[in-house]
Amino acid sequence: MQEIKAIFFDIDGTLVSFNTHTVPPSTLDALDRLRRAGIRLFVASGRHLRSINNLGSLRFDGFVTINGGMTWVGNEVIQRNPIGRAEIENVLHFMRTKRRFPCVFVMENELVLNYHNVATDEIFDLINFPIPALGDLDELAQQPVYQLIAFFNEEEQPEIMSNLSGCSVQRWHRLFADIVPQGASKVDGIEAIMRRFGLKRENIMAFGDGGNDIEMLRFAQIGVAMGNAEEQVRAAADFVTTSVDDNGIDNAIRNLLKI
Repeated sequence: MQEIKAIFFDIDGTLVSFNTHTVPPSTLDALDRLRRAGIRLFVASGRHLRSINNLGSLRFDGFVTINGGMTWVGNEVIQRNPIGRAEIENVLHFMRTKRRFPCVFVMENELVLNYHNVATDEIFDLINFPIPALGDLDELAQQPVYQLIAFFNEEEQPEIMSNLSGCSVQRWHRLFADIVPQGASKVDGIEAIMRRFGLKRENIMAFGDGGNDIEMLRFAQIGVAMGNAEEQVRAAADFVTTSVDDNGIDNAIRNLLKI
């Protein structure tokens, strides 16, 4: 195994506790040790860069955002992967003519929601994030859209996704799904960062807890699932640590990297 030179961290349920909405002190200490050891630290999240409001003053070397839709190093976007125009038109037509459901359009500079209900309120409360601004999705559809945060359950999913053949679903909660271009994942952004920094797959470690982390955990040389992850995420990992609230990142860094 080659030396681990870069680690990618999911945010919600991995870096940040769902209970406290903060980064645990043990995680802060672990990140400090990693940085002092010369390891580059990156975020790999389903969140938009503008939606990352819970990391305080922590510094990272780059951000894979919107599940690989946009990847940032400093103020530069080094990778983009928007949803196809036909897919956006299809989902808008479905909502106009068959079934309306809450949906957030995630664009480069803003997030816009068509309407909110009990499900949206529960999710945004869970991640301690304000409900996005309300707007007319039809008026915004001419802009590139990188992700849909669509509030429907698993029973409704087949009918809705039949209108989005060029997209795939990444779900980490029963109430909603992240819809991204077919084949897109956080790995797209990780590969862009690897090219930028001259890294190899053998140099990569990743931490995650949700369904949208599975491909990342499989891709990394060392994929670590949090103890609070669901079984399918644990199965994709090389190592399962303790939960985010039980020093999960710190325990894995001490056990696996001896740092």
